[in-house]
Amino acid sequence: MFSITVKDHVMIAHSLPDPYFGPAQNMHGATYVVEASFKSPSLNEQNVVIDIGEATDILKDVLQEMAYQNLDELPQFRGILTTTEYLAQYIHGKIKSALREDLILKVELFESHVASAAYEE
Repeated sequence: MFSITVKDHVMIAHSLPDPYFGPAQNMHGATYVVEASFKSPSLNEQNVVIDIGEATDILKDVLQEMAYQNLDELPQFRGILTTTEYLAQYIHGKIKSALREDLILKVELFESHVASAAYEE
């Protein structure tokens, strides 16, 4: 299996209004480092999985809609617990819609140097 991974980051604010989340129920900020890994059992005609520049641009475009935003106020997240796991799946779906169908994608969000969550399909 071949793969390439690109990284970017996004700063957001949000709350997780459920007692399960303790102090994170309150409004707080997060800076996620986001990794998108593109995988394929074979290379294309140019001997790549995907052009690194294209992968970087796709990731940057997807993250732009959330950058410096309070997710609680965005219509696409209204009423949703925007956990790291949920955001990994959301970002995955947005990136996947811009890709060839045969690529496998994993999106991982790093909350800190000790915690991350990912979605892969």
